[in-house]
Amino acid sequence: MKTVVHVTHEALQKIGGIGAVLQGLCTSKAYLEKVQRNILVGPMFSGDRETADQLGHHGGEVLYCSGLGIDTGQWGGRLGPIEHELGVRIMYGRRQFRDGGNGGESRPEVLLIGIEHMHAHPLAVLKLRLYESFGIRSDMYDAWDYEQYTRIALPAYKALAALGVDQADQPVTIMAHEYMGMPLALLAILERNRRYRTLFYAHETATIRRIVEKHPGHDTMFYNVLRRAAAEGKFVEEVFGPQVSYFKHPLVASAWRCDAVLAVGDYIIDEMRFLSPHFKDADMRLVYNGIPSHKIDMAQRQASRGRLQDYAERLIGWRPDVVMTHVTRLTLSKGLWRDLKVLWRLEQKFRQAGRTGVFFLLSTEIGGPRPARDIQQMESQYGWPVAHREGYPDLSGGEAEFYTSVQRFNASSRNIKAVFFNQFGWSRPWCGQAMPDEMEFMDIRHGSDLEFGQSIYEPFGIAQLEPLAFGGLCVPTGICGCAGFLRRVGGDNGSLANAVMADYTHLDTEPETLDAMLKIGIPERGRIEEIEAERVATEIFRRLPTDEAGLHRMLESGYDLARHMGWDAVASQFVLPAMADTDARP
Repeated sequence: MKTVVHVTHEALQKIGGIGAVLQGLCTSKAYLEKVQRNILVGPMFSGDRETADQLGHHGGEVLYCSGLGIDTGQWGGRLGPIEHELGVRIMYGRRQFRDGGNGGESRPEVLLIGIEHMHAHPLAVLKLRLYESFGIRSDMYDAWDYEQYTRIALPAYKALAALGVDQADQPVTIMAHEYMGMPLALLAILERNRRYRTLFYAHETATIRRIVEKHPGHDTMFYNVLRRAAAEGKFVEEVFGPQVSYFKHPLVASAWRCDAVLAVGDYIIDEMRFLSPHFKDADMRLVYNGIPSHKIDMAQRQASRGRLQDYAERLIGWRPDVVMTHVTRLTLSKGLWRDLKVLWRLEQKFRQAGRTGVFFLLSTEIGGPRPARDIQQMESQYGWPVAHREGYPDLSGGEAEFYTSVQRFNASSRNIKAVFFNQFGWSRPWCGQAMPDEMEFMDIRHGSDLEFGQSIYEPFGIAQLEPLAFGGLCVPTGICGCAGFLRRVGGDNGSLANAVMADYTHLDTEPETLDAMLKIGIPERGRIEEIEAERVATEIFRRLPTDEAGLHRMLESGYDLARHMGWDAVASQFVLPAMADTDARP
């Protein structure tokens, strides 16, 4: 029986990209044929009762929790001594994954650790060992994220042994998802236990994300600097200064010690190698993310598209020819201002051609859905989501700042209007009475004509490609990992049939020195964004179908691409071979 231990903050529920990866792998039939036992390890973010309720909500069950008096299989005899020895709480159970598209499902084990009152001495010993062997100075970091995943390592390691993991007939893979999993991976390395294989799953390069987001030149500066620095044999701290003060950096920079690094995009390999010379000989593997790839017919596509058009007509007063969308988090990395730059130029082309469009942006910076009663009140009082007001329960600070740009666009445009949904969910209870009653979230994937995703930092970008299989035109940037996957599967001609690749890193005149390149800032980036926005708008206008025959062609070619990019393909071609190779090592 092959066992994989996934260490992540999304062990209990899906929050973001790592949760999407767990969902994809744990419902992939190719993956589940080879990996019969999956254990999701993570922290308990709340009390026993709240955590148990969350697990039950996701179709799971609690098998052991001493705080709730639950023990369905004499687990207390194995896990109770660890709780007593280390001063932690342990909840052990199962969680359900199901994919309605491919029919795959599984019930992996879940091991959650409550570490708020962990005993000081064993933790201090672990931190000392991390310093002596890896040079990681835990005393420098007061970030709770660093502390909780360091605390999880020791009880999780002991609990896995208590669950009989290291008695399996094959090596056990510890999949360290991002920095969160590195303390446990490093502990396994310290223990020299070759029953374990350690893989660092690089969903991003945290050090690089911070640099790209903080520098005013963003991706325009960074990826040019990266290429030049690599050619000159320089590394991140030589170019951007010391990074050790950032708590994620020493953990991610230690990933070369793992048996392999799995990178979700081509640029992630370059970014990881940029961290230090130690990565020169590290085993680096491309492991793209999978995307939804179930097939729909033209009637389904048109039904979803029609619901979106009906809704737009109720909101803006006329029925648009084209429905454009962007479903994302409201963060700097998503580059949302670039959408509006492209839309402004596209709107002028629509005017000349007599076409109309609507842009639905689903994005919020709050942690959960706004109550339905608040949505209905805002809708009736001032016409949310077309109109917004600053402050609770409507716009938060960052949302208000972005909405100013939306207002400016709508005030100047005639043929395209933007509607900003600062809300989780896409159904009538969450979005108001104007939404068609039969609307559901997949309508925005099945019916969208175009999905934006012009990020300044995007290791992969699953969301950018979610409408691909359903005939949507996808607009990622070239630095997105998904762009590399598209090119690999479809070739330049194939991938470009259903995608427009934006490139905000191209320099007409390249600075002569690395120092000059580092000075690329807002003016330089702004000029490139203006030029590229015009090119992207021209390509979008040329590609968007103008009749049902064109929609049908996009549907067929999009699915043909997407079916080679699903989780079964990812598991078979990338994930499983990487594990097999590391398992075969002494």
